[in-house]
Amino acid sequence: MKQCWAEAAEQRPTFDEIFNQFKTFNKGKKTNIIDSMLRMLEQYSSNLEDLIRERTEELEIEKQKTEKLLTQMLPPSVAESLKKGCTVEPEGFDLVTLYFSDIVGFTTISAMSEPIEVVDLLNDLYTLFDAIIGSHDVYKHREIK
Repeated sequence: MKQCWAEAAEQRPTFDEIFNQFKTFNKGKKTNIIDSMLRMLEQYSSNLEDLIRERTEELEIEKQKTEKLLTQMLPPSVAESLKKGCTVEPEGFDLVTLYFSDIVGFTTISAMSEPIEVVDLLNDLYTLFDAIIGSHDVYKHREIK
């Protein structure tokens, strides 16, 4: 019984080892209650392990989404510093360009288009902008109103 409470999992007996010990105690006689209880505990343990594995995978997916969003909103160096818990000092730049874009006639275009067509138009347009920006040492911040 003490082995079952061991801190390190590798020091704890497996369910098969426990089952065999109970058989020894009962001199080979059938122990329906104990057998049933051990099977239920084994099934519970297996289900719990599966649930933990599933939840860990879900957590990892959400963590990746959060990190992607963070790197989209902030420059990579700032995002990394914040993830490490460091403070980020303000920076000064000698040359800065702000680019604001407005799609002339967007309201009319979107009113006459299917929603997926609007999404495709915006995706194509901003993918082109991203390709141009990607070839330069710049940081982009996109705000859609």
